[in-house]
Amino acid sequence: MGSLYKDEQGDWITVCLKYLLFVFNFLFWMGGGVVMGVGVWTLVDKGEYLSLLASSTFAVSAYILILAGGLVMVTGFLGCCAVIREQKSCLSTYFSCLLLIFLIELVAGVLAYVYYQALSEELKQHLSKTMTENYAQPGKESITQSVDRLQQDFKCCGSNNSFDWTHSVYIMSQQAEKRLVPDSCCKTITPQCGMRDHPSNIYKVEGGCITKLEQFLADHLLIIGAVGIGVACLQLVGAVLTACFIYLLYKEEEEDFSDV
Repeated sequence: MGSLYKDEQGDWITVCLKYLLFVFNFLFWMGGGVVMGVGVWTLVDKGEYLSLLASSTFAVSAYILILAGGLVMVTGFLGCCAVIREQKSCLSTYFSCLLLIFLIELVAGVLAYVYYQALSEELKQHLSKTMTENYAQPGKESITQSVDRLQQDFKCCGSNNSFDWTHSVYIMSQQAEKRLVPDSCCKTITPQCGMRDHPSNIYKVEGGCITKLEQFLADHLLIIGAVGIGVACLQLVGAVLTACFIYLLYKEEEEDFSDV
């Protein structure tokens, strides 16, 4: 009687764990879509500004999230199939995949956090140099477009302020046609509007672009880090549940074998 009760209790636990894992995998699959979406959104929303950054860490973090999100969606689907069929070999493979994706997302989260710490110093050292030396220069069209977009989107002029343009290669050249700042500094862009640097005409008192770009990127790095580490922690829960389910299946198999 006691043995029968233990068997029924073990079966009940196995069934509950099975359905719990199935629900988890469905949520896990949806989470993979969110992770991939955050990665794609990060690259699309900030793709114009990547050429202004000295390192590729920001882009790498986003690409890792996209890779991890794709793996999560595939793994979540396979996990559901493995749980329904109760195949121990597939469940073991699924468990290994969970740990692998956990490491990938953890790396993305850590990279985002580390880069977040170094972001301010990188922008201070690199953005000013990029604006003064590369703007409107041959072969630097992508940087020129990025700077123009940056100044218009964030309503700023120069890296720290509009006076930064005084020493730029572009403004000191004949190509500038007596402009004091690029036309993208103007509140309303018209041909050669950069010839007048009065606050009524350009973003002169609104501040430089470094502070605004830094805040913009920092906010999104925090999102990347939070999503990566958050989903990674969720996967640890899934790995524990999967390990328990595999253990119960092996235990039931041993009990059935001993009864024979």
